This record gives sequence, structure tokens and C-alpha cells, in this order.
Amino acid sequence: MVLGYRISCDYEEMDFDVIHHYISNTYWANNIPKTTLKRALEHSLCFGVFSPEGKQIGFARMISDQATFAYLADVFIDEEHRGKGLSKWLMQTIHDYPALQGLRRILLVTRDAHGLYEQFGYSSLSHPSTLMQKWNPDVYNECS
Repeated sequence: MVLGYRISCDYEEMDFDVIHHYISNTYWANNIPKTTLKRALEHSLCFGVFSPEGKQIGFARMISDQATFAYLADVFIDEEHRGKGLSKWLMQTIHDYPALQGLRRILLVTRDAHGLYEQFGYSSLSHPSTLMQKWNPDVYNECS
């Protein structure tokens, strides 16, 4: 817990415009259309981080069957609020969430936050050749 801040899983509390603005400017989802992101969030377990003033300043979502597998995506903390332990608190909250207990595998993709995720048990793939992907990096440009 970080003094004055709070984390919520209530989808109705999420500020979609804040989430879209941040995520649509990231390396992993640059230019994602609003309709695509909205549908993604509606089918995910969302975690919002809110400032003492009630403004949404962070987010993450888990895509999961809530029995065996999950994929962690779209994790961010607004730059003005970094360095306060919020990302660690967010990760701990996600990993303590009751519906996400007992999962056999949780995956994520990151280019630059390995140190954060390693603190929560994530590691590089032990057998990367067993995973495959269907990759369409230009799909957001095709949808516009």
C-alpha cells in the first residue's frame, strides 16, 4: 500500500481515455484504435491505480481463464508518480488476486522492465523454442 493511492479492479472506475492515451503511445501498442482497446479491456481483469486526488495514474490487465493460464499486459505507471513503489504494489495486488491463484503459467512480454518482473518470479523462457506466435505488428494501422 502506498499512502493516499489506491488500486481498484472495478471496471466502472477505469478512466478509458487516460488508459487509451497512455497505451496508444507505447512501443507495444502504438496507435491502438479505441474500439480495439475497449474490447480488450472488457474481456480482461483490469487493475487501476488512482492518485490521492482520484485520478487514474496506472493500469495493468490480466487476460486469463482464471484456472490454468494468464497473460499480463498493458502495465504502466504515469511518469509523474514513478519511484514511489506503485508498480511493485500493483504487481503484488495482481498476484494476490483470488481468481489468479494456482495458475500453472503466467506470461508477459517486456522490453525494459525485467528487473520489476523478476521480483515476482518471472524469468526468461527456459525453452523458448516451445512457444510460437502469430505476429501482425501492423494490424492497428490496418484497422484505422
